[in-house]
Amino acid sequence: MKISLDWIKDFVELPELSPQEMGVRFTLSTCEVEGVEETNAHMEQVSVVEITKIEAHPEADKLRLVSFETGSGERRVVCGAPNVAPGMKVPFAPIGTTLPGGFTLEPKKIRGVMSEGMLCAEDELGLSDDHAGLMELPADAPVGKSLAEYLELKRDVLLDIDNKSITHRPDLWGHYGMAREFSAAFGKPLAKPFDEAWIEKMRGLYNDETPPVSVTVDEGTACLGFCGLSVDGVSIKSSPVWMQQRLTACGMRPINNIVDISNYVMLELGMPNHIFDRDTVRGGRIIVRDMGKDGTFTTLDEMERKMIAADTMVCDAEGPSSIGGIMGGLTSSVKDETNRVFIEVANWKPERIRHTSTRLGLRTDASQRYEKSLDSHQIERTVLRILELLLESCPEAKVVGSLVSDKVQLKPPLIIDLTLERVNSILGTTLEQSEVIRILESLEYKIDAQGDVMKVTVPSYRATKDVEVDADLIEDVGRIYGFDKLIPLAPHNEITVTSLSPAKIMERRIQDFMVLRGRALEIYSYPLTGARLLEQADWSVMNEGLVLANALSPETDRMRPSLVPSLLEKASLNQKFHSKYRLFELGRSYLENEKNFSEDRHQLGIIYFDKNESPFMDVLNLMGDLLESLSLKAQIQPPNPKFANPVVASDWTGRHPHEFLDVRVMGKICGFIGTIHPLMCSKFKIKGNLVMAVLDMTDFMDRPVKDKTKYKPLPKFPGATFDCTVVAETNTPAADVLGVLKKVKLKELEDVRIVDVYPLSESQKTVTLRSWLLDRDKTLAPDFLKEAENKIVAALDKAGYPLKQG
Repeated sequence: MKISLDWIKDFVELPELSPQEMGVRFTLSTCEVEGVEETNAHMEQVSVVEITKIEAHPEADKLRLVSFETGSGERRVVCGAPNVAPGMKVPFAPIGTTLPGGFTLEPKKIRGVMSEGMLCAEDELGLSDDHAGLMELPADAPVGKSLAEYLELKRDVLLDIDNKSITHRPDLWGHYGMAREFSAAFGKPLAKPFDEAWIEKMRGLYNDETPPVSVTVDEGTACLGFCGLSVDGVSIKSSPVWMQQRLTACGMRPINNIVDISNYVMLELGMPNHIFDRDTVRGGRIIVRDMGKDGTFTTLDEMERKMIAADTMVCDAEGPSSIGGIMGGLTSSVKDETNRVFIEVANWKPERIRHTSTRLGLRTDASQRYEKSLDSHQIERTVLRILELLLESCPEAKVVGSLVSDKVQLKPPLIIDLTLERVNSILGTTLEQSEVIRILESLEYKIDAQGDVMKVTVPSYRATKDVEVDADLIEDVGRIYGFDKLIPLAPHNEITVTSLSPAKIMERRIQDFMVLRGRALEIYSYPLTGARLLEQADWSVMNEGLVLANALSPETDRMRPSLVPSLLEKASLNQKFHSKYRLFELGRSYLENEKNFSEDRHQLGIIYFDKNESPFMDVLNLMGDLLESLSLKAQIQPPNPKFANPVVASDWTGRHPHEFLDVRVMGKICGFIGTIHPLMCSKFKIKGNLVMAVLDMTDFMDRPVKDKTKYKPLPKFPGATFDCTVVAETNTPAADVLGVLKKVKLKELEDVRIVDVYPLSESQKTVTLRSWLLDRDKTLAPDFLKEAENKIVAALDKAGYPLKQG
């Protein structure tokens, strides 16, 4: 969320600090400031000019040479805007101006003609997203005057607030709430333009006319109170530049005065609202009710939404006109000819809004705020602030009747007892009671000190779900006093040594092995996934996962049924930046289980990617060594159609037809090693060779790991390697061929590995093996090496695996 310090200055005087220092101080006291951005500095360099002459460009039909008067002489630039005309007054940015986006203007030849500077459109100046043509200024705009001075634009500093740090603070979703925090943090007085005296003054605009719109809120809906006010005689026009500037700075697109006022007040007071074209309120009635039955509704963004019976809708006498607390309807929005409006401000149950918003995949500025539990005491204040700005924009407008409302639920004040001893005990401070009271009063708490006990009345906007117990008050005291001032003390708890469970020991062993032996990086992916990712991975053939009743978003609406889709997603992300990488994850997958609702599966996922060469044999050898290091009896062999693999379906489209192996542990299939099919890789935009292994460890996680590690000194003498390629039947597991060498009685044979497996024909394949020979007491003689090689070949030949000829 963007916060404008220029806007904040409407309510509190800020200290003379650099924007960066301001961001650091505010982070320490209130919420995390992710970034600081200075705006409108470029406007001081941009000036008003008048176009005097237009000539054709000698080399381009769509470009023209435009001459203009700057007030200090005539200049010429190349321009392609369609609306350029003699006599127009437009903004001109000279050489050296840095425009929004960090683009600095330099002298440039455009199709052979030198152009020094630029005539600007509104979007190029950051005033709006309009790029239809040059920004046309009024005829009385003084030539040579800076645009900042002419439009009364101020330099501004925007603080980019991390939304997660204020998710529990509904009062901080508007500039006035933020100004209150600046006031407390920097010890500056807070202006109170919307106090009770102002409310009484604004109520004086109500009259005795019969309100043209009535309001009814049905029982059992998501509505916590609904207010409205009718205003006649409005006119649709552009909002003032200062308002457009503030809206644009905060990420909103200016539209017209009515819509802009609605958005402005939401950003100012933090309370969403909606302004209806009153002529579209059929029957003169607003009824807040549940949808009643499944159906569709077209929202302001012209999207048709699928509604269910339990969704709360704002309706007129003939049907729904907006989705309560989320977005208005297309038919009720203001139009160019609108001259009668109905201002609506309501409050809604946060959990109902979040459920509907998530299910629809429609997260708006309004729903984002209502999810935080807003304060119903602010409803009328918001209506009156909208009215005030409407009357400023349309002085001829007038209120019709008075405020109409229904079911506005105002909670009684929350009072919490707090003692100084408790404050200093929790914070480790020696604060005086007067200092604690000063801090709390700066945050608009009301304090009644009765001896050692302070009875603290919590402001209504903090009592929705934020402040509930004395610890919340102490937190406020601590952050305004300064957490950086607290003296850190080491905890005085006794530390007891606990032994690790067998499952945790196995997990640690795997992590160490993968990092040290596999040279892989560990990753963590979300256990929540969505239908889109499962469909992309073609994983619906296995299980669609457990769908959540209260999902945060469509992308995380179910528990993942396997690590495979998550690993494919991470592989896709990483291959954009690396031509080779090795990753692994220890995580859980979740399967539906009728008896226990959900069955958790502990899985190890491994992905090796290489843009140029297949890492299949690397993963195969790694898995074999890993299982051996865990003292698990395992076999890695080709799939057998008679035995289903519970970890991956036999018809999964990601399986490679030739490089896919089952992993058996203690006689049970519990994993696979395989190259991912190129078609699956293309679905994830993976360009290269991706090999994946998944091992389901659930059935042996609790098995104690026997440590068979023995120390061996580094060899003093060099060894030798011997590669040979033999022929085997297609269905023969490569592990069987390897097993022959492991049984060869030759003490100098240190290790044997499979280097490659390659299909020779439909019935045969070749297996390349590598043997390591080493004598720790002497250098191996050539004659011995020849003899050892012959012994290895003979053993393979005897087992039915002859050397490949030719």
